[in-house]
Amino acid sequence: MSVVRYDHIVIGAGALGAAAAYWLSAAGRGRTLVCEQFAAGHPWGSSDDHSRIIRHAYHSPIYTALTPSAYRLWGEVEARAGERLLIRSGGLDLAREGSAGHDVMRLYGRSMDAAGLPYEEFGAAELRRRWPDWHVPDDTVALYQAEGGLIDIRAATAAHLRLATRQGAQVLEECLVHDVESGDDGVVVHTSRGTFAAGALVMCAGSWAGGLLDRLGSPFPLELTQEQVQYFTVDDAARFTPDRFPIWIWHADHEIYGIPVYGERAVKVARDMTGKFVTPETRGHIPDPAETEFVRAFVREILPAWAGELALAKTCVYDLPRDRELVIGALPGNPRVFVAVGAGHAGKFATLIGRALADLVTEGGTPYAVEPFSPGRPGLAADAPALYRLGIRELT
Repeated sequence: MSVVRYDHIVIGAGALGAAAAYWLSAAGRGRTLVCEQFAAGHPWGSSDDHSRIIRHAYHSPIYTALTPSAYRLWGEVEARAGERLLIRSGGLDLAREGSAGHDVMRLYGRSMDAAGLPYEEFGAAELRRRWPDWHVPDDTVALYQAEGGLIDIRAATAAHLRLATRQGAQVLEECLVHDVESGDDGVVVHTSRGTFAAGALVMCAGSWAGGLLDRLGSPFPLELTQEQVQYFTVDDAARFTPDRFPIWIWHADHEIYGIPVYGERAVKVARDMTGKFVTPETRGHIPDPAETEFVRAFVREILPAWAGELALAKTCVYDLPRDRELVIGALPGNPRVFVAVGAGHAGKFATLIGRALADLVTEGGTPYAVEPFSPGRPGLAADAPALYRLGIRELT
């Protein structure tokens, strides 16, 4: 059997795998191979579409402490790529006073206080004064952070891959990984396009990671949920561009988020966590009209200008560990296998996660505080409570 050797192998060319490939292929870090089972930029995973929200406001100071570095690293990638990937629009978090969603917003404020990041809090009257299109109850509370915005996730993934290739990385498309052999000194990866060996493997396979992780003796299971985004037309698109209207998240029994006009001549609205559990084989690609109407009915109440005709709807998949927090680090029992799981909210951190993985592979450590996201943490175990199903997402 002929085996081709590299220094590093990355499985998956989505947002996280592309970022890892970029940082691994930087000067002096060795030869990198990326194995992508489909074509790069395919629409079947979690890295398609125009936009992902980026923000400083988080339920835990562990996340918020990472956000300044994420913003800085995106700036470095933008400079290298020669294109704009991070668009600042400002960001709103909204809830009704005294609700569970308001409690979540208090966590956001405490996280930003701990990091010394500025934000504003105000009520419904001020919200309507600044953005008159909001039709919210009088007991609505708003938290505003000027640095909120969006990442052009499709362009960012393509930029990371393009820069990685320029730095010498090889990207093999239509390269399905059948099996991985893991040892103390490295890995052997068996694929539809040959067998490859390397000193380290970085697994960023998203929805398809579960089978490989199981074969490597992973201590944690993954579950998949099928999600759906809607683009609704607006009468005056220029009024809702990112320079004039912020990204927003409404915190209640269902979290609904919105992104101003970007990529399509329409606004983007979706519910976070639809609760539709799937497998790679059963996930669907045809949007559910009932989900579209659920979201439209909500928006019609609080932001009626955004409840226009459906321009586009599409599905994607969240890959979720039990506690719905990120997973970043070496896989227990496999010292040369490193894994990243996005948990449905990694896009905004993609370049930082890629950088941290590259540091761990090549240096044995990283200056970015990702230790709480270790694959060996107790909250990931198969018998741990599935906290995200209860809406509890505070990482201690």
